[in-house]
Amino acid sequence: MECFRIDESGYTGFDLLNPQQRFQGAAAVAISDDDARRLINTHFPKLQATELKYRSLSRRPGNHPHLIALVRDVLQGFKSVTYICDKRFLLVMMFLDWAAEPYYYARGLNFYQDGQHYGMGSLLLRVGPSILGADAFEAMLAAFQRAVKEKSPDSLQALVAAVRRTNWTELPEALGPLAQYADPDCLRAIATPGVSTDAAIVVMQALITRMEVMASGPYRVEHDEFKNLATYSGLLQAFIDHKGEAEFRSSKIATVKFPLKLTEVVQVNSKASPAVQIADVMIGAVVEAGNSLIGERTGGLDPQVLLSLFGDEQLIHLVPDLDFEAQKAFREGSHGAELIDYFATNFGSKMGIKPTKEGG
Repeated sequence: MECFRIDESGYTGFDLLNPQQRFQGAAAVAISDDDARRLINTHFPKLQATELKYRSLSRRPGNHPHLIALVRDVLQGFKSVTYICDKRFLLVMMFLDWAAEPYYYARGLNFYQDGQHYGMGSLLLRVGPSILGADAFEAMLAAFQRAVKEKSPDSLQALVAAVRRTNWTELPEALGPLAQYADPDCLRAIATPGVSTDAAIVVMQALITRMEVMASGPYRVEHDEFKNLATYSGLLQAFIDHKGEAEFRSSKIATVKFPLKLTEVVQVNSKASPAVQIADVMIGAVVEAGNSLIGERTGGLDPQVLLSLFGDEQLIHLVPDLDFEAQKAFREGSHGAELIDYFATNFGSKMGIKPTKEGG
């Protein structure tokens, strides 16, 4: 049975505003331990450490050509996908999901059609600080994050007050539901048990959409022993056990079809798994590249050289994009609302979500 090995990087729990960890992601590679060990021995024959760790290796410029060559060989020889998200952008998208979409849902509008919510989120993140007020915008995001975590009446009221302190009339489509109406449906959505700003399940779902496409048949997943995914083991098992038949298109390169081909998810010790160590290199390199491109880190691999190695279907990224026409074309015909409805009906108690629009 095919097996994808997974590792992740950049996890900060519910705090998506952590300035030292701007990006979060994970990589999945369909590689055996034997093939992984062969690659490691080929590119790092003198490695003394008990475990191949990207962060340690990338600190030495002399290792950079070997890391680039290793990534190239993985991409050319094995099925793989690497997912990275800008956590501030993800938080903005979550704000739209819970602090705006329920208002539109109640009025029969499909907020997710052709990825229009993605365009709104990109606009909000990119121009929000300048037109809403930089300090007020930052305070609004912090208040939203806190309200989702605490779910108390005081935190919800503080969120509404924070939104109203922005120049919200400049973007009423996004902020009006809370600023103008303190919309009860939005506030209930934020206070729903299970709703969280923890990005772990978002990352795993993104990988699943691509692994389902790449896998030729039933497959299993092995991932490192990180505690954040253990939190969602029940949900992942529910995905595996679900026998309903349905298919949803997320974008040109991602589709979710139930029942899943995925049959098992298990945790392993990365020190005993060369294959998981390869996944660590893949996601570590891409997260470092993201930080380099925004000026948060220097001295690592050349991000342009690294990213040029990836094919379009080997790298998924959730980052703001103001090319609205290109994003519409990429997401045209997507089933975002229908997928959320399906998840709400079948997994809602575990995911803390409710239907978006009856009948899609």
